[in-house]
Amino acid sequence: MSALTHLGAAGEAHMVDVSAKAETARVARARGQVAMARETLRLAIEGQAKKGDVFGVARIAGIMAAKKTSDLIPLCHPLPLSSISIEITPDEALPGLRVLAEASVTGKTGVEMEALTAVSVACLTIYDMLKAVDRFMRIEGVELVEKRGGKSGDWDRDE
Repeated sequence: MSALTHLGAAGEAHMVDVSAKAETARVARARGQVAMARETLRLAIEGQAKKGDVFGVARIAGIMAAKKTSDLIPLCHPLPLSSISIEITPDEALPGLRVLAEASVTGKTGVEMEALTAVSVACLTIYDMLKAVDRFMRIEGVELVEKRGGKSGDWDRDE
C-alpha cells in the first residue's frame, strides 16, 4: 500500500494539490445491493411501492448524490462530471436489487468517490422507499468495481 496522500507531515488532514497533474479521461464503476424479502422485491418490480417508482427515484437520487460528492466527503475535489449512470437490476436469487453506477470525467483526479456515493445513495433511497413494508432489508457489498485513467492506471476488482 502507498502512503496516505491526504495527511500532512504532522498527520493533519488536507486536500491534495492536483494542480500539476495532467487532465485525462477517467471512469469509475461501483456496485452495491439491497437484499429484501421476495414480496418487497415484487412490490418494487410491479411499481406498487406506496412512495412511488423505486427504480426512477433511486436512479435520480444516485445521480444527484454523485454531483454533490465533494459537499459530502470533506477532502474530495469538486469535479465537473462528464456523465453518471445508474443501473438498478432486480435479482430474484438475492432476492433484492443490484445497483451499478458509472461516473466519468476528464480531469486531474479520479471519480471513484462519485461512483461509490452514487451507489450508496441509490441503495439508501431504495431502502427508504420500501422500509414501510420491510424493515429487514440490508444494504450490502458497496464497493469499487473498476477505475480507468489517471497516473495509477487501470484497476478491475473482477480480474
